[in-house]
Amino acid sequence: MTARHPLCDPMPLLSTAFEPGRCREFVESMPEGPARDVARAELLYFTGQAEAAAAAARPLLTSDDLSVLLSASLVLGYASLSLGQADDARAALGTARAAVGEGLDDADPLASAVASFFVTTARTLLHLPLPERVPPLEDCVGLLPEGLRPFALYVLAHQAYLVGEHGRCVGVAEAALAVQGEARPITNTYLHLACVMGYVGMRDVGAARAHLLTAWDLARPDGLIEPFGEHHGLLGGMLEAVIKRGWPDDFRRIIDITYRFSAGWRLVHNPDALDAVADNLTTTEFAASTLAARGWTNQEIADHLGVSVNTVKTLVSSSLRKLGVSSRRELSRFMLP
Repeated sequence: MTARHPLCDPMPLLSTAFEPGRCREFVESMPEGPARDVARAELLYFTGQAEAAAAAARPLLTSDDLSVLLSASLVLGYASLSLGQADDARAALGTARAAVGEGLDDADPLASAVASFFVTTARTLLHLPLPERVPPLEDCVGLLPEGLRPFALYVLAHQAYLVGEHGRCVGVAEAALAVQGEARPITNTYLHLACVMGYVGMRDVGAARAHLLTAWDLARPDGLIEPFGEHHGLLGGMLEAVIKRGWPDDFRRIIDITYRFSAGWRLVHNPDALDAVADNLTTTEFAASTLAARGWTNQEIADHLGVSVNTVKTLVSSSLRKLGVSSRRELSRFMLP
């Protein structure tokens, strides 16, 4: 089979700087062609329109451009998670893996870097081990198109978080935010959310809150709500503590996205991972139990979530009962890192 080469920038919307509030205008100003088609699918996905995003991405899977094919596969794969279509998600990511094999067989270092970026992104965000044959993403960042490098650093920050290196997670994400010449609202939203994850892991609630509000200021003008639903379980109750109070209608939409995305995510993650993530807790039970599993006291959780200590006790007790365990330490088996 002929190897595909990247002809246009991968994920053109994700990797482009635009003024918050003008995302749709930017997409429609792009010249007609596959790059704009990908950008339209991205916009639909990041604004929480999973069904429309999947429909827009699916026809692009026949492209001979590696960047277009992999971008469409990633959008379709994650949109399918939100639609609860695990088989479609696996098939889309399988298409990406097959294309990655072609890219890695090619001597072109750009093709290899792009291939590494996509497979590492897909596997990291599903919290699954990487295939051995894929070159480490950290070795490929400098070879990627400039606009994609900050999101690659987000992926590396996410990897650090998953192995408990919360300080490194924050360091990588904050460094990526500091060195950008132009702000990329979608990528920067993800970077700020990585900082929230890391700071909550370090129990620095003030810093976590500041990054969450900055992420929200970037995303809200364009309705880029999907990243918050994707990260809900990793944010340790920050959405409940911050977004729910100030923007209750938006919070309800985020939770709707969270339930749909998380259900599909677990259908792919749980069969392939060593430990299954809980799938029968409410979002508030999950947030309280995640913090309890990390050693937070009832009072700390109550102060963070803005609820009473008795409410925290009820949430944790309900989680223990649903999961069939008797101690907070055992909760960690069913929680995200």
